[in-house]
Amino acid sequence: MTDIDNSQPQQTDPLVFSFGDPVPVLDGRDYLEMFEVLQHGDYYEPSINPQGLNRALRANTHHASAIQVKRNIIASCYMAHPKLKRSEFKRAVYDLLVHGNCYFEQIKNRMGGTIELKTSLAKYTRRRKDSRDFLMLRPDGNHHKFRRGSITHLMTEDLDQEIYGVPEYLAALQSALLNEAATLFRRKYYVNGSHAGFILYMTDAAHSQGDVEKLREAMRDAKGPGNFKNLFMYAPNGKPDGVKVIPIAEVQAKDEFLNIKNVTRDDVLAAHRMPPQLMGIIPSNTGGFGDTKTAAEVFARNELDPIMNVFLQLNDELGEEIIKFKDYVIGSSAARE
Repeated sequence: MTDIDNSQPQQTDPLVFSFGDPVPVLDGRDYLEMFEVLQHGDYYEPSINPQGLNRALRANTHHASAIQVKRNIIASCYMAHPKLKRSEFKRAVYDLLVHGNCYFEQIKNRMGGTIELKTSLAKYTRRRKDSRDFLMLRPDGNHHKFRRGSITHLMTEDLDQEIYGVPEYLAALQSALLNEAATLFRRKYYVNGSHAGFILYMTDAAHSQGDVEKLREAMRDAKGPGNFKNLFMYAPNGKPDGVKVIPIAEVQAKDEFLNIKNVTRDDVLAAHRMPPQLMGIIPSNTGGFGDTKTAAEVFARNELDPIMNVFLQLNDELGEEIIKFKDYVIGSSAARE
């Protein structure tokens, strides 16, 4: 008959460990680099990094959607001209809304007459130093210099300089990036399995070091794909409250996520002056957002019409009526024939 050893196991130091390495929420890249307009060789650099603006466009659903709605409506009102295709005009509208700049290149015939207008991408087009001429950056590091006087530059005004325009939504760009950060954090939070996170606090002396190691391995295997796995633990001679589970994720974290998403969404829509009912947003109150047709008419008159007026400057530059807009579908009196 084997004697049962009822002596207490040897006490060990408290064991502290983490359930996985830290997972970065963002990749650390800079979306925007704001400087003054600097000379770079024989051209000026924009005050805002065009690549950053392109990346920021995809950072937030409402930011991208508001710009695309404006682009689509304005392009649908454009009356195509033989010298400017609808696709070229739509691309120019997109550039103006995202970058605050758009460029039209005049393709001329042998007699010097303009036969076609082509859009030069704002991301790569630069103003040359000591002239009003322009060039295009190439991936190989070389520059394509446009023919003198062949580029017509349209832009939204900047208070600090007159070389490049800036987009009008800059005031809400931080809110758009915060909205993206909250979404990415929440996604990483779930993928990492931390939404079921807790601290397992053990004080029961009946457990050996080997039992602790086995339990730690079982908890590590429960993370990642296939979360919410069940764990079974057998603790002979255990005492009440010898093992405690202390949750980390609280309900308040979910509520804060929703608050961030809603507040940043409202900031973005305010910067774009976009009625929420035109964005497909479901109202949270019983009264709703009001009449959609009235909101669309006010939006077209106060927001779309000024943007169209920017493109009418092309007619003044070329001395020819190329840009014309048809009546809005909603019947706004601001439309021009």
